[in-house]
Amino acid sequence: MPSYNHADVERRWQQFWETNKTFRTADPGEPGTEGKPKYYILDMFPYPSGAGLHVGHPEGYTATDILARFKRMNNFHVLHPMGWDAYGLPAEQYAVEKNVHPRITTQQNINTFRRQIKALGFSYDWDREVDTTDPNYFKWTQWIFLTIYDTWYDPVARKGRPIAELPIPAEVTGQGPDAVRKYQDDHRLAYQAEVPVNWCPALGTVLANEEVIDGKSERGGHPVERRPLRQWLMRITAYAERLLEDLEPLDWSHSIKEMQRNWIGKSEGAEVEFKLADHDATVRVFTTRPDTLYGATYMVLSPEHPLVPAITTPSHAAAVKEYQQAAARKSDFERTETAKKKTGVFTGAYAINPLGNEKIPIWIADYVLATYGTGAIMAVPGHDERDFEFAKEFGLPIVTVVRPTDEWLAKTGSTVSDLKEPYCEEGIAINSGRLNGLPTAEAKRDVIVTLEGRGVGHRRVNYKLRDWLFSRQRYWGEPFPVLHGAGGELVALSPGDLPLVPPDLEDFKPTGTPEGPLSKATDWVNVTAGGKGFKRETNTMPQWAGSCWYFLRYIDPQNTGAFADPAKLKHWLPIDLYVGGAEHAVLHLLYARFWHKVLFDRGYLPCPEPFQRLVNQGMILGEVELTAYQKGGKWVSANAVTDEEKELAEIKQGPVQTVSVTEEQVEKKGPSFVLKEDNSIRVDSRAHKMSKSRGNVVNPDDIVKEYGADSLRLYEMFMGPLEAVKPWNTKSVEGVYRFLSRAWRLIVDDMAESLTLNPAVKDVEPDRDTLRVLHRTIQKVGEDTEGLRFNTAISAMMEFVNHATKLEARPRAVLEPFVLLLAPYAPHVAEELWRALGHTDTLAYAPWPKFDPALAKADEIEVPVQINGKKKAVLKVPAEIDDAALEAAARADEAVKAAIDGKTVKMVKVVPRKLVNIVVV
Repeated sequence: MPSYNHADVERRWQQFWETNKTFRTADPGEPGTEGKPKYYILDMFPYPSGAGLHVGHPEGYTATDILARFKRMNNFHVLHPMGWDAYGLPAEQYAVEKNVHPRITTQQNINTFRRQIKALGFSYDWDREVDTTDPNYFKWTQWIFLTIYDTWYDPVARKGRPIAELPIPAEVTGQGPDAVRKYQDDHRLAYQAEVPVNWCPALGTVLANEEVIDGKSERGGHPVERRPLRQWLMRITAYAERLLEDLEPLDWSHSIKEMQRNWIGKSEGAEVEFKLADHDATVRVFTTRPDTLYGATYMVLSPEHPLVPAITTPSHAAAVKEYQQAAARKSDFERTETAKKKTGVFTGAYAINPLGNEKIPIWIADYVLATYGTGAIMAVPGHDERDFEFAKEFGLPIVTVVRPTDEWLAKTGSTVSDLKEPYCEEGIAINSGRLNGLPTAEAKRDVIVTLEGRGVGHRRVNYKLRDWLFSRQRYWGEPFPVLHGAGGELVALSPGDLPLVPPDLEDFKPTGTPEGPLSKATDWVNVTAGGKGFKRETNTMPQWAGSCWYFLRYIDPQNTGAFADPAKLKHWLPIDLYVGGAEHAVLHLLYARFWHKVLFDRGYLPCPEPFQRLVNQGMILGEVELTAYQKGGKWVSANAVTDEEKELAEIKQGPVQTVSVTEEQVEKKGPSFVLKEDNSIRVDSRAHKMSKSRGNVVNPDDIVKEYGADSLRLYEMFMGPLEAVKPWNTKSVEGVYRFLSRAWRLIVDDMAESLTLNPAVKDVEPDRDTLRVLHRTIQKVGEDTEGLRFNTAISAMMEFVNHATKLEARPRAVLEPFVLLLAPYAPHVAEELWRALGHTDTLAYAPWPKFDPALAKADEIEVPVQINGKKKAVLKVPAEIDDAALEAAARADEAVKAAIDGKTVKMVKVVPRKLVNIVVV
């Protein structure tokens, strides 16, 4: 094998690793683990789609694999597993489209993903592979559900506790066992309730709020409507404050933390009770601006508010009912879209302002949601945009109770008594009785004290977060391990009855009704227990269930008596590094943190948070697409680009036709790119997300076949910073392939017929210059790998190869450390080079090279010189130069002398070994 043959090299070493279980992770306490610090590196496990991997998928996997290999070589006890998020709506939809049972399509897709991932040489411990559809796995998903079902949240202890420890009031106990059961059910963290839900007729299932985007399903883009249904929910709201508080110490990006904070949506204010004018009832509203209570000129209830039927007067009943029916057909997004025209209906009822005692009309409007706050608002149109638009639409009074600034009044053309738009900032209270003259913060405090004193309100913290809708009317998901009795009672299955396996259905397609496909399996649904008849739950769990805890099962995947052994959990948790896409910032991360906290509270986990450090890799876009157009933005006819006669065809303004324009056809003119053949035709370069519909998906199998897995790995890391968005360019893979070929020829004799050292490789002492290059490279690659700066680490290795290639005699003592540096990045070729250097075993656990700080330190440094803040020169000076010598060198520079000639030096500022700034007049 004289020349670098990536296919042979990669096949041989992948077989070696698999046969020898090179990357099997020993359990804590096994030989070889003593004294090693642990490091748990986790990838967000993939949903195995029918399309297989595209080149964007391996980016995060490559990053974690490099770090895993690096940590092993630095004597860490590393856990680096992989598995499959295989249940759920996407997998079932794919099966429906193919008209093949999802169990078959899912296994086929997993096999494809596994093959593709193994071909990239990732050092996963495949003995720990998990599959969320495996009964040995979802047995414990069901067990965790039952644990959550058996838990209530104690707000005093601020933790989840067993339902058996829930204090039952004496009056409830006195009503008998059914009342006690209902009281417990009302406090469980997993519970059933009839709630307005997002029903998607096309998918035949209910969707969580997080799965609906702009009024359509996230999966497939189908219309979603609101419908009241009895569903399973999880009381994630009980953990809202802890989910917020515990974000702070985590090593996550600010943007991801903000996304979670915004989704939880904490707001502080007051809950206020409004008495009804002609009814013995009150309406509670939550407001973040209790200081504006005097400006509440009307009230709005959600169309679903339970008081609406009772308070609506006969003359308004028909209009109210018609409006309720129309609102029920809209999604939350459609109802709350700020740009839409405000609609509503007067109920005929009135409420009484608790401070001013004025009667205010009660309306219903769809921009108020039953699921947020109390489902009712006090409308202050002078200081809220939606309320202002509503008041203008229906001619309702607008009162200013916070004094706008003079600048704002002038800018908007408003006066205090005639606002042209709402003033939504803080300020000084006006038209507010004894609050007048108080700034907003003081007025808020005063109002809350007054409301509490009168018993009509109190301070309150509210959250935008809703309880998690946990039911799906689909087949391909975990069945709920509960039975429904004839009297409405719920009976949880015992752990010995798990796993509850879904029935084999030939017709697994959605029914299009709230009864899921499982309802078709009547023999499975109807069961007898204790001499009584019961029905199984026919809904299934969402895809999120299996992904909420998979990282725990990796720790002990073969355990049949628990989801994981406590001692192993204590050893490996929390996860040291979690890498995945930012698209999971809210859904998966929030749900997984919630489940983790419940299990922690119940004593099953050693820590309250699962993921200590989180990194989101940037998306790899498709190849840059070049589109030609003329000045003014008119698209050019395809013929204008491809016509061999070089004559321009007519310009079109119709639909754009896809035309391939190569880089060779394009040149830069000023700030723009243009066609070489006709500079009047500009070229727009833009990369897009990879998708089958766009036709820009690049299959990693093709890249591996052409250039090898090591080239693909290196290229994806060399494209730019890990967290940046980057466009793919297949041609650029050739560059890293050439680098690997040069590294091969550096050590291997490519003229020999078998693996033989290059004759230039000698057992000689390296010169000092080569030692300096080596030790700087060791330092740079080590520090950059630890910091996930893989692109600059690769650059340093390329510079080393450039230097070493020029050596007439290439010292083995220099080449061996270099191969070890290369190993995490290009493990196949590194293993082969290690073998060429005479080693007989894998280098996967070889010690990482150490650098000598004295040799790594630069002999010379570059220091810029500025004159009045503008750079005039760059000095090359000794690395240990002192300030006086640095100033003298700056003054002696010819360019600096010319710049200050004839001027007076007022000051010289020296930043040691970094900068010289000379101020002259």
